[in-house]
Amino acid sequence: MKIIIAILATCLALAGCASAPTTTGSNDVDNLTLAIQQLGPEVDPREARRAAEISYAYSSQLKQDWKVTDPAIIHNAKVINGFREKGLCNDWAQAMTTRLKQESFRTLDLHWVTSPPTAFRIIHHSALISAKGAPMDEGIILDPWRNSGVLFWAPVREDTKYNWRPRLEVREELISGVNPY
Repeated sequence: MKIIIAILATCLALAGCASAPTTTGSNDVDNLTLAIQQLGPEVDPREARRAAEISYAYSSQLKQDWKVTDPAIIHNAKVINGFREKGLCNDWAQAMTTRLKQESFRTLDLHWVTSPPTAFRIIHHSALISAKGAPMDEGIILDPWRNSGVLFWAPVREDTKYNWRPRLEVREELISGVNPY
Protein backbone atom coordinates (compact mmCIF):
# COMPACT_ATOMS: atom_id res chain seq x y z
CA MET A 1 0.00 0.00 0.00
CA LYS A 2 2.85 2.39 0.83
CA ILE A 3 4.37 1.71 -2.60
CA ILE A 4 1.09 2.54 -4.36
CA ILE A 5 0.74 5.78 -2.39
CA ALA A 6 4.35 6.71 -3.20
CA ILE A 7 3.78 6.03 -6.91
CA LEU A 8 0.57 8.10 -6.92
CA ALA A 9 2.28 10.96 -5.08
CA THR A 10 5.15 10.89 -7.58
CA CYS A 11 2.74 10.92 -10.54
CA LEU A 12 0.82 13.86 -9.08
CA ALA A 13 4.04 15.76 -8.43
CA LEU A 14 5.26 15.14 -11.97
CA ALA A 15 1.88 16.11 -13.41
CA GLY A 16 2.12 19.41 -11.58
CA CYS A 17 5.48 20.06 -13.28
CA ALA A 18 4.24 19.18 -16.75
CA SER A 19 2.93 21.93 -18.96
CA ALA A 20 -0.78 21.89 -19.71
CA PRO A 21 -1.71 21.04 -23.28
CA THR A 22 -2.62 24.01 -25.40
CA THR A 23 -4.86 24.19 -28.44
CA THR A 24 -4.08 25.15 -31.99
CA GLY A 25 -5.36 28.54 -33.12
CA SER A 26 -6.28 29.61 -36.63
CA ASN A 27 -3.11 31.67 -37.10
CA ASP A 28 -0.68 29.01 -35.87
CA VAL A 29 -0.01 27.50 -39.31
CA ASP A 30 0.43 30.99 -40.77
CA ASN A 31 2.88 31.96 -38.02
CA LEU A 32 4.95 28.79 -38.44
CA THR A 33 4.90 29.23 -42.23
CA LEU A 34 6.30 32.73 -41.85
CA ALA A 35 8.96 31.58 -39.40
CA ILE A 36 10.07 28.82 -41.77
CA GLN A 37 10.17 31.26 -44.70
CA GLN A 38 12.37 33.56 -42.64
CA LEU A 39 14.97 30.81 -42.22
CA GLY A 40 16.55 32.10 -45.42
CA PRO A 41 15.83 33.88 -48.70
CA GLU A 42 16.15 30.61 -50.64
CA VAL A 43 13.29 28.92 -48.72
CA ASP A 44 10.38 28.22 -51.07
CA PRO A 45 7.19 29.76 -49.58
CA ARG A 46 5.14 26.77 -50.79
CA GLU A 47 7.51 24.36 -49.04
CA ALA A 48 7.36 26.46 -45.87
CA ARG A 49 3.55 26.34 -45.98
CA ARG A 50 3.48 22.60 -46.61
CA ALA A 51 5.92 21.93 -43.77
CA ALA A 52 3.86 24.04 -41.37
CA GLU A 53 0.59 22.37 -42.37
CA ILE A 54 2.05 18.88 -42.00
CA SER A 55 3.68 19.74 -38.65
CA TYR A 56 0.37 20.78 -37.13
CA ALA A 57 -1.85 18.18 -38.80
CA TYR A 58 0.49 15.26 -38.17
CA SER A 59 0.98 16.22 -34.52
CA SER A 60 -2.79 16.16 -34.10
CA GLN A 61 -3.12 12.86 -35.95
CA LEU A 62 -0.44 11.19 -33.82
CA LYS A 63 -2.08 12.52 -30.65
CA GLN A 64 -5.25 10.67 -31.67
CA ASP A 65 -3.49 7.56 -32.98
CA TRP A 66 -1.43 7.21 -29.80
CA LYS A 67 -4.37 8.10 -27.50
CA VAL A 68 -2.50 10.94 -25.80
CA THR A 69 -4.86 12.42 -23.20
CA ASP A 70 -2.51 13.35 -20.37
CA PRO A 71 0.48 15.63 -19.83
CA ALA A 72 3.55 14.27 -21.62
CA ILE A 73 5.29 12.90 -18.53
CA ILE A 74 2.16 10.97 -17.49
CA HIS A 75 1.76 9.59 -21.01
CA ASN A 76 5.42 8.50 -20.84
CA ALA A 77 4.60 6.49 -17.72
CA LYS A 78 1.70 4.85 -19.56
CA VAL A 79 4.00 3.85 -22.44
CA ILE A 80 6.74 2.58 -20.14
CA ASN A 81 4.20 0.50 -18.19
CA GLY A 82 2.54 -0.92 -21.30
CA PHE A 83 -0.75 1.00 -21.17
CA ARG A 84 0.03 2.84 -24.43
CA GLU A 85 2.11 1.69 -27.38
CA LYS A 86 3.76 4.97 -28.40
CA GLY A 87 4.17 8.59 -27.38
CA LEU A 88 7.64 8.96 -25.89
CA CYS A 89 9.56 11.97 -27.19
CA ASN A 90 11.70 9.77 -29.44
CA ASP A 91 8.51 8.36 -31.01
CA TRP A 92 7.35 11.89 -31.83
CA ALA A 93 10.79 12.91 -33.15
CA GLN A 94 11.06 9.86 -35.39
CA ALA A 95 7.51 10.16 -36.69
CA MET A 96 7.74 13.90 -37.42
CA THR A 97 11.16 13.67 -39.05
CA THR A 98 10.14 10.68 -41.16
CA ARG A 99 6.86 12.27 -42.25
CA LEU A 100 8.40 15.61 -43.21
CA LYS A 101 11.26 13.90 -45.09
CA GLN A 102 8.65 12.17 -47.27
CA GLU A 103 8.01 15.56 -48.87
CA SER A 104 11.55 15.68 -50.34
CA PHE A 105 11.80 19.41 -49.75
CA ARG A 106 14.32 21.13 -52.03
CA THR A 107 14.89 24.21 -49.85
CA LEU A 108 14.52 22.73 -46.34
CA ASP A 109 16.43 20.18 -44.26
CA LEU A 110 15.02 18.00 -41.49
CA HIS A 111 16.99 16.91 -38.44
CA TRP A 112 16.41 14.64 -35.46
CA VAL A 113 17.93 16.49 -32.49
CA THR A 114 18.55 15.49 -28.89
CA SER A 115 18.99 17.35 -25.65
CA PRO A 116 21.31 15.19 -23.52
CA PRO A 117 20.35 14.16 -20.01
CA THR A 118 21.60 16.17 -17.06
CA ALA A 119 21.33 15.79 -13.31
CA PHE A 120 17.94 17.52 -13.42
CA ARG A 121 16.52 16.62 -16.83
CA ILE A 122 15.98 13.41 -18.77
CA ILE A 123 17.07 13.05 -22.38
CA HIS A 124 14.70 14.67 -24.89
CA HIS A 125 14.35 14.20 -28.66
CA SER A 126 12.65 16.40 -31.23
CA ALA A 127 12.44 17.25 -34.90
CA LEU A 128 14.08 20.38 -36.27
CA ILE A 129 13.64 22.13 -39.62
CA SER A 130 16.21 24.44 -41.19
CA ALA A 131 16.98 26.08 -44.49
CA LYS A 132 18.80 23.70 -46.85
CA GLY A 133 22.46 23.49 -45.82
CA ALA A 134 22.07 25.83 -42.84
CA PRO A 135 23.45 24.89 -39.43
CA MET A 136 20.88 23.31 -37.13
CA ASP A 137 21.27 26.12 -34.60
CA GLU A 138 19.60 28.39 -37.16
CA GLY A 139 16.57 26.11 -37.40
CA ILE A 140 13.19 25.73 -35.72
CA ILE A 141 12.30 23.07 -33.16
CA LEU A 142 9.10 21.14 -33.97
CA ASP A 143 8.17 19.45 -30.67
CA PRO A 144 4.70 17.88 -30.37
CA TRP A 145 5.69 15.84 -27.28
CA ARG A 146 6.08 18.84 -24.99
CA ASN A 147 2.39 19.80 -25.10
CA SER A 148 0.98 16.28 -25.40
CA GLY A 149 0.41 16.32 -29.14
CA VAL A 150 -0.16 20.02 -29.66
CA LEU A 151 2.80 21.34 -31.64
CA PHE A 152 5.31 23.52 -29.82
CA TRP A 153 7.73 25.31 -32.10
CA ALA A 154 10.42 27.92 -31.60
CA PRO A 155 13.70 29.00 -33.12
CA VAL A 156 16.23 26.58 -31.63
CA ARG A 157 18.27 29.45 -30.13
CA GLU A 158 15.20 30.69 -28.25
CA ASP A 159 14.31 27.26 -26.83
CA THR A 160 16.49 27.63 -23.75
CA LYS A 161 14.65 24.86 -21.91
CA TYR A 162 16.76 22.31 -23.80
CA ASN A 163 20.34 22.05 -25.09
CA TRP A 164 19.62 20.81 -28.64
CA ARG A 165 22.40 18.95 -30.44
CA PRO A 166 22.65 16.40 -33.27
CA ARG A 167 21.14 13.09 -32.14
CA LEU A 168 24.07 10.91 -33.21
CA GLU A 169 26.57 13.17 -31.41
CA VAL A 170 24.65 12.84 -28.12
CA ARG A 171 24.20 9.10 -28.68
CA GLU A 172 27.95 8.61 -29.10
CA GLU A 173 28.66 10.55 -25.88
CA LEU A 174 26.22 8.35 -23.96
CA ILE A 175 27.60 5.10 -25.40
CA SER A 176 31.24 6.11 -24.81
CA GLY A 177 30.59 7.25 -21.26
CA VAL A 178 31.61 10.87 -21.89
CA ASN A 179 28.15 11.83 -20.60
CA PRO A 180 27.70 9.99 -17.26
CA TYR A 181 23.90 10.10 -17.38
